Amino acid sequence: MIAKIWKKVLFVIFIVVCLFNIVNKLVHKASLEQELQSSADYVIEKKLEEGIK
Repeated sequence: MIAKIWKKVLFVIFIVVCLFNIVNKLVHKASLEQELQSSADYVIEKKLEEGIK
């Protein structure tokens, strides 16, 4: 009896955590332009470091 209750409680907690994670990712989603710009900056920086060495 107690095991069934704990199973249901943990299942509800798991669902709430998953929903919170999804909402958090949607709210803090970076734009595609920002992602591309940061990737380009990283590549340029690495190429400059390789050229200096």
